[in-house]
Amino acid sequence: MSLERNTVKASNSLPSNVFLNTYITKMKGQKIKGYRINFMENVISATGGLIAMIIIAILAISLDYPMVLGPIGATCLLVFAIHEGPFSQPLPVIGGHFISTFAALLLWSLFGKNPVIIGITLAIAVFLMFILKVVHPPAAASAVVAINTQPGWDYLFMIVFCSILVISISVLYNNLFKNRQYPKQWF
Repeated sequence: MSLERNTVKASNSLPSNVFLNTYITKMKGQKIKGYRINFMENVISATGGLIAMIIIAILAISLDYPMVLGPIGATCLLVFAIHEGPFSQPLPVIGGHFISTFAALLLWSLFGKNPVIIGITLAIAVFLMFILKVVHPPAAASAVVAINTQPGWDYLFMIVFCSILVISISVLYNNLFKNRQYPKQWF
């Protein structure tokens, strides 16, 4: 009889062990096979980002908006290094920064700054970017920067202007090279 109870207990705990094992296994990730780094492509991408960031840093610092440099620097990474990707195209870049920053400034104006509002801001920015089909990951940083630094509504103009500037520089720069085309699509 005690043998039957032990068997029943073991079989009842099996699903939770399988779930836990599966859950932990997912965290291991997968190996990337055949990933090769093209040195010249990296140099071209880094140079494009360098040019864009110097121009934008001069502008942003002189206008007293250095807080745009983090999100825009991340945008430069995508636009110059992963220029063919869907998150790197002009509409998601400009639209994502606009909608995320607008939402953040609106929430800040209504509710002020606190950790819960910062979290809600990020969630709303992500939700809006998906709904409006303008997903651009660095734009989430624009939202957090907007609510955390409380720069005022002028920050919206600055982040959108810098986004347009990155796109403009990328169009001029990336298309200089035979194996590059930017953008893949405008809208």
